[in-house]
Amino acid sequence: MSRIGFAIALIVALMLGSAEAQPPRKVPRIAVLLFDAPGVDPNLAAFVAGLRDLGYVDGSNVALEYYSAGGRPERFPEVAQHIASLQPDVIVVLGGDMVPFVKNATRAIPVVMLTSQDPVESGLVASFSRPGGNVTGVAFVSVDTAGKRLQYLNEAVPSVSRVAVLWNPEHPDGEYQDIEAAARRIGIRVYSLPVKRPEDFAAAFQSATQARAEALMVVPSRLMNLNRSRILEFASKQRIPVVTGWAPWVRAGSLLSYGPDLDALVRRAATHADKILKGARPADIPVEQPTKFELAVNLKTARALGLTIPPSVLGLADQIVE
Repeated sequence: MSRIGFAIALIVALMLGSAEAQPPRKVPRIAVLLFDAPGVDPNLAAFVAGLRDLGYVDGSNVALEYYSAGGRPERFPEVAQHIASLQPDVIVVLGGDMVPFVKNATRAIPVVMLTSQDPVESGLVASFSRPGGNVTGVAFVSVDTAGKRLQYLNEAVPSVSRVAVLWNPEHPDGEYQDIEAAARRIGIRVYSLPVKRPEDFAAAFQSATQARAEALMVVPSRLMNLNRSRILEFASKQRIPVVTGWAPWVRAGSLLSYGPDLDALVRRAATHADKILKGARPADIPVEQPTKFELAVNLKTARALGLTIPPSVLGLADQIVE
């Protein structure tokens, strides 16, 4: 072998030896806890898209592991303990009602939550600006948003003077209190319809009928979302408008909604996970709140109810369903 050939062979051998000596690069693992199956979760696609925007590709430079409670709240503790035992790099929880169980299962693994509850009121974090523990993330709650919904209802349908409010007292967010305060300012009477479990809806609907409610407001929570069809069916039979915080409800038949851009917030949760994977501590990452809000109006529903939405309201709408 010539000296040149020998040198080339030596270099190749050294390169191969160096490659073999290098340990395989560790791919970070993100465990994603879902209430139900991945195919039906309303926020999962936006979260994965948010990761993709940040350069993460599942199976390449990140491993996404999905865990579901199967739509059964009684399984939250079991699934949370199982995920914690697997020691992922980050746990992402798509639902505030599941976060306490994950927090009880681990105080060491970073947790990114997506919640419609007030995380301070529910004891998940010390404050929005400095969470202080292993939990951070994104909260959909915002001061005065619920009161603003009532104001939009008043502008859209000025004749409404009695409004029934469906809300879950076990879902800490303060929105019902905001509605009460706004109602006093506007001069509208509100009727509390507390609902803690699916079997409570029948009595709540009966109370709304007895109160001769002229509109129905729905305070956001998982319980309400899971019972959307029966709520809209009741309102349709009563011929009263429904006001919510979710634009998808407007596309399904409610009259109007005012709330945050959910997809944008879910994508922000991906940013939190990215920061943690790059070395940031959850305790130092502020819990984000909405900064962009959208008004959606369903004109088809308005026509069915014999209502005419004023141009002043339509001019402010971000989404109009014809």
